[in-house]
Amino acid sequence: MRKHYLDNVRWMIQVLVVLYHLFYIYGARHYPGTLGMITSTPFIPGEVFQYAVFPWFMTALFIVAGISSKLYLDNHSAKEFIKSRTTRLLVPSTIGVLVFGWVQGYVSMQLSGADLDTSAVPAPIRFLIQCLSGTGVLWFLQVLWVLSLVLIPVRALEKGRLRKLGGKANLIVIILMALPVWGAAQILNTPVIVVYRFGLYGIAFLLGYFIFSHDEIIDKLKRFWWLFAGLGVASVVAFTVLNFGESYPDAPVNRTWSFCFCSYFMSIAVLSLGAKFLDFRNVFTAWMSKRSFGLYVFHYLGISSVALFIASKGILPAWLIYIISVAAGFGGSFLINEVFSRIPFIRWAVLGISGKKVNKNVKG
Repeated sequence: MRKHYLDNVRWMIQVLVVLYHLFYIYGARHYPGTLGMITSTPFIPGEVFQYAVFPWFMTALFIVAGISSKLYLDNHSAKEFIKSRTTRLLVPSTIGVLVFGWVQGYVSMQLSGADLDTSAVPAPIRFLIQCLSGTGVLWFLQVLWVLSLVLIPVRALEKGRLRKLGGKANLIVIILMALPVWGAAQILNTPVIVVYRFGLYGIAFLLGYFIFSHDEIIDKLKRFWWLFAGLGVASVVAFTVLNFGESYPDAPVNRTWSFCFCSYFMSIAVLSLGAKFLDFRNVFTAWMSKRSFGLYVFHYLGISSVALFIASKGILPAWLIYIISVAAGFGGSFLINEVFSRIPFIRWAVLGISGKKVNKNVKG
């Protein structure tokens, strides 16, 4: 039986990712590849939103991916698992970058001014730089593919013992798992591109597989949803209050106890609330679930294009720029997804959709 709450949690978080990037690209800190403020003073609700969601929404997606991997492997071999993950994750984040990612690379380089620095570079090298600059949000697919590869030998070594132990976790153990999450966040972090956090996201993925894929554990989360919701909200408030104004994606903030506890507790809060209230399917949720991958892959192109070609001109008011950006982020994603999913080679290269009929039981 398909667990619909996983699908719903996945697409809802991806909606938050779109909104996050909306405020991120017009944020007060003006990170590379963003436009910066379009208001005379920082838009405080947008700034607060970034701090409130950044620590946990990708961690939650990795936990969901871990659970989904267990469900897939219940009915498929390890070879089939690697093959499906390679098609769905590695192909779009490598071949897809060469086929279409250069478009995002062009926009990002223009926004950051990096295009001026490569004007004297030979065209083939310039194109490769542009493609790499267009990787953007596809880092998630790359990290998830690596973790999927790691999972197979881990499963072979533990022979089901570790997962059996995970199914016995009680309420106290579930809460105390925040400590190893904090520890894992201190290691396997790439020095320059801060999103490649194999320690933090690796433990989230493995927790999803070994602990939260158990129906008994999910039942505990559902029963105590109010407790985990409280811990999640409290951790978000604590992180935001303690770190507001600091560069939240970077060290040392992204390795503090407030960041890591928020990352874990809010992820579990979302999982518990999803299992409790979102385990259903209707026409709208089915529609969103089917297009959530395309929404994730294409949304930043729409938002960043508005920033480059419209917002940077300084002609339109900020409130209208935000509306246009939302429309481009969602509408542009859905439109590109609909077109690309119908073109055989493009849908394989950019969306990881093979020519074969997709098994309905496959999740993320």
